[in-house]
Amino acid sequence: MQANFCAFILTNGRPDSVVTTATLRGSGYTGRILYVVDTDDKTGPRYVEKYGDDVLFFSKSEIAETFDEGDNFADRRAIIYARNACWSLAKHAGYDYFVQLDDDYTRFSYRFDKDGFYSDKQIFSLDVVFGNLVKYLERTTFASIAIAQGGDHLGGGAGTYAQKITTKRKAMNTFFCATDRPFQFVGRINEDVNTYTCKQRKGLSFLTILGASIVQKQTQSNAGGMTDLYKDSGTYVKSFYSVMYCPSGVIITEMGEKHRRLHHRINWNACAPKIIRETHRKTKRS
Repeated sequence: MQANFCAFILTNGRPDSVVTTATLRGSGYTGRILYVVDTDDKTGPRYVEKYGDDVLFFSKSEIAETFDEGDNFADRRAIIYARNACWSLAKHAGYDYFVQLDDDYTRFSYRFDKDGFYSDKQIFSLDVVFGNLVKYLERTTFASIAIAQGGDHLGGGAGTYAQKITTKRKAMNTFFCATDRPFQFVGRINEDVNTYTCKQRKGLSFLTILGASIVQKQTQSNAGGMTDLYKDSGTYVKSFYSVMYCPSGVIITEMGEKHRRLHHRINWNACAPKIIRETHRKTKRS
């Protein structure tokens, strides 16, 4: 893996169950792994005991002063503080590029084979995948790019995105970023959706590559992290943050077939601008 890149694992309260570490190594990633932990985490000493100098600490209270939390609840059991701390941590550690990862990934998968047909094969050459994603980020102007999540490929070979290799105008969970191209996540909860909706309305671009994906533990099944926060607030509150940040492009609706639940829905025509080059302007007829 190239020397100017590192993988950040954003973790809290579960130093003995950081599943992503073994998943990265077992998938062929040989680069540096750094653990982003806040100074209020009572399990911080255990992280240091396990990972030594690869643990980087940041202050939630200091980071909170730099961005819009979207509420006045004073509850900081959220990943957004670690997300916004990563640029300064990467710069201080001497890295030009980094990826933000959650701590509960169980697998990295290819979702298409070499002929472009839908597949689900475990990745064992993650250095190559990460390296190509960094090169793509470097050669474009995206604020961040990501790989897919399991939900993007619901339905397997019969799913919406299984018919062809394509992309989506969003970024969640795995954020590949450039240290000299910072942006701020906003909204204490649902920070990824808040950010890629409201920021794209202002001209930043985000992208998900559907050719590869992560598999992670079922939501709220792994103790610690943001599990308690999600249990306390529920999906309605979670999704409504995105309505606050992008009211013209996000609504609350029901999702699911048998077990219905409230969730956000994005109107991409009102969210991501479609800008046409000036050279295509039609001249007015007299």
